[in-house]
Amino acid sequence: MGMNMEEAGGAAGTVRTVSRRLVRPSIGDAPPPEDIHLTPWDLRLISVDYIQKGLLLPAPPAGGDRLVGTLASSLARALRRYYHLAGRLAVEERGDGAVNVRLRCTGEGAELVHATAHGVAVADIAGSVYTPSSVVWALFPLNGVLGADAAVDSLPVLSAQVTELADGVFVGVSLNHSVGDGFVFWELFNTWSEINRGGGGAIRDLSEISARVHRRWFTDASPVPIPLPFSKLQHVVRRFDPPIMQECFFTFSAASVKELKARANDEMAGTATATISSLQALLAHLWRAVSRARRLPPGQETSYTLAVGCRGRVSGIPPGYMGNALVPAKASGTVGEVLGKGLGWTAWQLNRAVASFDEEAMREWLESWTREPQFRYFGSLMSGGAALITGSSPWFDVFGNDFGWGKPAAVRSGREGKMDGKATVYQGPERGGSMSLEVCISPDAMERLVADEEFMDAVRHG
Repeated sequence: MGMNMEEAGGAAGTVRTVSRRLVRPSIGDAPPPEDIHLTPWDLRLISVDYIQKGLLLPAPPAGGDRLVGTLASSLARALRRYYHLAGRLAVEERGDGAVNVRLRCTGEGAELVHATAHGVAVADIAGSVYTPSSVVWALFPLNGVLGADAAVDSLPVLSAQVTELADGVFVGVSLNHSVGDGFVFWELFNTWSEINRGGGGAIRDLSEISARVHRRWFTDASPVPIPLPFSKLQHVVRRFDPPIMQECFFTFSAASVKELKARANDEMAGTATATISSLQALLAHLWRAVSRARRLPPGQETSYTLAVGCRGRVSGIPPGYMGNALVPAKASGTVGEVLGKGLGWTAWQLNRAVASFDEEAMREWLESWTREPQFRYFGSLMSGGAALITGSSPWFDVFGNDFGWGKPAAVRSGREGKMDGKATVYQGPERGGSMSLEVCISPDAMERLVADEEFMDAVRHG
């Protein structure tokens, strides 16, 4: 049941584009155009795909042009608040073998695509743990576009695709990762849905929003803007063909997550010096199951990399910071240790990796980055099928995105960053502690994972 890029492209034929438009921020007391300089956290992600997440919604009362017109209007109001997302990345060639990249808040607009896929039903997308990736990927705009491509070709940094299905609607959003992270992505999505369902989402203090949008965090020693050591920005681009893999979506009830957390903490009672979190216990459960499914030798080194948010964790980065604010935390062990020492020990390795966050070391890394920039390439993260990497957060409000005609039935992601070992975590549909994992591994390993009774016992289907 694996798929490759050629198959994904072929399935796009089930999705027909009806129209495209640029949506500009609604007029009002919007701030004047301004440039936002990008930090090392922003710039290191200019080499990766757009963030692509989308929601499967019930069928609205009215479809077609009326639906898309209403969504365009509410998006324009949301962009009045987050007007930088209607801007464009711009490249300045300095003439000294380096370039600067900045986000120009020109208000040129975000893209809104209207599409139809009348042969695709809600159950085709969310009716099984197996994700029909080739169909789902076609529900997103700007597939295969990297952050740097948008700067070179002056593409929108935000694009949304509204696809009418046989019995529902899919709203897929793509956000340039050098402009913002998952926090920024879901804040925009939450605002858009709130305004569309008639909430007062846009009626807040725009001067406060303006300050939050423009406040980027640099270390004292950092040059602003940061020069990138390329004569042309295109030189940062590397493209990778992802290996054939299978994608599955697993949901764990609040009770199941609570049980995993209790088990992990019980196993480490008297040893652990801090409480293992629900997320750490769940990811440990996945790490152990995937290690079994991959049939790796006991002596093989395996790792799990988590994205740790810096909002509220680093002085100078407020909770509402609108740039990228993530650092990686990596836990490692042998396959024999992960499988033999139990859920608690494995979860404790993840707990210690997160706890090892060092603000001083992070500042040193940021300062060294300005001298020797290093960019993220998903191809280099493929470590022979022994690693896992998790992004996103179960704390983002996914299922509160009611656009006015019903709550989401499911969340899915596009092709962005898909590789063997990618596991994206989401708020579960029950909210209140349920969580979902979107997992990509090789087809043979996935077949064994889905048949793994210990893993699947904790999964709530649907």
